[in-house]
Amino acid sequence: MQDIRLAIFDWDGTLMDSVGRIVACVQGVARDCELAVPAPTQIRQIIGLSLDVAMSRLFPLSSGSGSGSGSGSAFDERQIAALIDRYRHHYLHDATPSPLFSGAGELLHDWRSRGLQLAVATGKSRRGLDRVLDETGLRPLFVTSRAADEARSKPDPLMLEQILDELGLSPRQAVMIGDSVHDMAMAEAIAMPRIGVTWGVDSRDALSRHGPVAVVDFMAALRALL
Repeated sequence: MQDIRLAIFDWDGTLMDSVGRIVACVQGVARDCELAVPAPTQIRQIIGLSLDVAMSRLFPLSSGSGSGSGSGSAFDERQIAALIDRYRHHYLHDATPSPLFSGAGELLHDWRSRGLQLAVATGKSRRGLDRVLDETGLRPLFVTSRAADEARSKPDPLMLEQILDELGLSPRQAVMIGDSVHDMAMAEAIAMPRIGVTWGVDSRDALSRHGPVAVVDFMAALRALL
C-alpha cells in the first residue's frame, strides 16, 4: 500500500467506542415513542447509516417507510424526523461512555506526522461530527470530512467521491478504514482499497466478504499497515 496518500476513517466503532451509547440512545427513542424496543444486534446493523435511513429500517411506521430508503410519504418523513430529534436529545444527555479506542489518537498523530492525509466519512450528522471533533481535539489532524447529511447514506460511495474530488486524488490513492460492512461496500463500489477493523460492529467474516486488503483485530496492527 505504498501509493496511499489519504486514509479515510469511519468514526463510530472505528475511532470512537460509541456503539454502546448509540444502542442505548436508540432504545431510549423506542421507549419514548412507545415503539417496540430493538435488540442491540438489530441496532448494530444500522450503525454507520444516515439517521433517516437507520430510523426507517428500525421503525417502519408504514409500508412507505419500511423499505429502508428513508423516502416514505410526507407523513412518514415527519415521524422519522421526530424520531431523529429524540435520538439527538438522548445522545446529548446519555451518560454511556464513548471514548476514543485505545491507540486511536496515537495512530492518527503518527500517520499525519509522516505526511499521510487523513479524512472522515461518517454516518454522523455534520453537527454531531463537529461536536466530537472538537471534544476530542482531533479536528486539526483531518484535511476534510463528510457527514451523512452532506451526501447519500452509506453504502452509496458519494461521500468518498466528494472527498476524492476535493483533494484531487484517485480511489487507488486512498484507503477506507471502517468497522462495518457499510464502510467496506462503499469503498468497494469505487474500487478503493479498504481495511476492516473488528473492534466495532461487524465480524471478520462479514467484513471479509467485501474484499478488503486486510482485516485487523488491534489498533497496533492497523498502524503497521501504512
